[in-house]
Parts: sequence; structure tokens; C-alpha cells
Amino acid sequence: MDNQSAAPIKVLVVDDHGIVRDGLSVLLNARSEMRVVGAVADGKAAVRAAAKLTPDVIVMDLALPLLSGIDATLLILAARPLTQIVILSAWDTSEHVFRALRAGARGYVLKESAGTEIVQAVTAVCKGERYLSPRLTGLLIDGLLSDHNPTSPIESLSPREREVLHLTVTGASSADIGVRLSLSRKTIDTYRSRLMGKLGVTDLAGLIRFAVAHEMAPL
Repeated sequence: MDNQSAAPIKVLVVDDHGIVRDGLSVLLNARSEMRVVGAVADGKAAVRAAAKLTPDVIVMDLALPLLSGIDATLLILAARPLTQIVILSAWDTSEHVFRALRAGARGYVLKESAGTEIVQAVTAVCKGERYLSPRLTGLLIDGLLSDHNPTSPIESLSPREREVLHLTVTGASSADIGVRLSLSRKTIDTYRSRLMGKLGVTDLAGLIRFAVAHEMAPL
């Protein structure tokens, strides 16, 4: 890339922690070839910002309020398939990495990594390449060699079921969720029962534990 003549790479930052958003914005804006065009705190805001700001690259956490990073990725890429998405997460399990890649993310960077790795990831995906934190490469190779392509119970959930789960773990009651989604309380209770059956949990506490463990809810 000719940094003197090429337009800067437009980046959208998505993380529910203000200090992370601010730190990433400063880091990326310090690069002459990059410009942060927005920074938002939840998955639904990410979908709206992607449509309005048309970023080239989105750096996105997995654990987001209202809509997970995975679901936000799916919605964004359905509308703007040329958008490049780099996941930035504290989770280093093969399940999380495979789910992100299957959703269409082109990069996956661990939050423990140095800031320069984010810059490398953004640069790589803009060139049509993939980028994984080096520590993840061995993890994924081991998974492939063991003929184990990990899937998650989350993938059995419909978009509406995931939405009900997200709202449930924020503490919303069935009545509150019904109002938000324009559904009856009975329908929401049916969704919750179906969720528990699919996820193998028996109560609300189990749903919350599952959501936190699978980074569907912010800690």
C-alpha cells in the first residue's frame, strides 16, 4: 500500500469496555494508513454503525450486550459481505475460534496480545489474507489433526432464541422481553423452555452460566 496516496483504512471498533475502545482507537489512529471512523459498545450498535459508516474493517469483541459478536458478524456480512472482521477476544478455545471463522471473521486476535498484533491483523485482512494470533495456530492444527471440528450448542439456536437468551441474561423478565420483541409472555416462556432443553440446563441460573461460559454475555 502506498501510504502517501491511498485512502486510509476505515476501522470500526466494537467493545463493551470503554477503556478498550479508547485504547484501540488511539493505537489505530496513530497509524497514518488507518482511521477509526467509529467506536460502539454493543452488537446491535455495531450492525447499525457498519451500515452507516461503511468501515473497511471491524475490530469486534465476542462478548457484547444485546447481540453477540458472532451474531453481529453474521448480520453485518449478510448486508456488506466485503467488510473484513477481526475478532478481538480473551477466549482462546478452538470452539470460539471455529465459530468466529465459520461466521465469516477473517482474523482472530487474543486480547493478551501486543497492540502491534491488532495493526498486523487489520493490515492482513485488508490484503485478503487471514490473521490468527500465533498461539491459536497450533490449537487449530491440533483440532484438525484429531478430526475434531468443534461445534457448539449455540449453533442449534435460532436467531430469535439467541435474542431471548441475550435479554434473559441481562435480567429482563418474560413480560419485559415480550414487550421488547412484541411477543406474548407465554411465547417468551415457551422460548425459554426450548432454550433450556436445547442447552441442557434446568433453570435460569443455568442459562446465565451457559451464556457467560460461551461468551454470549459480558462479564
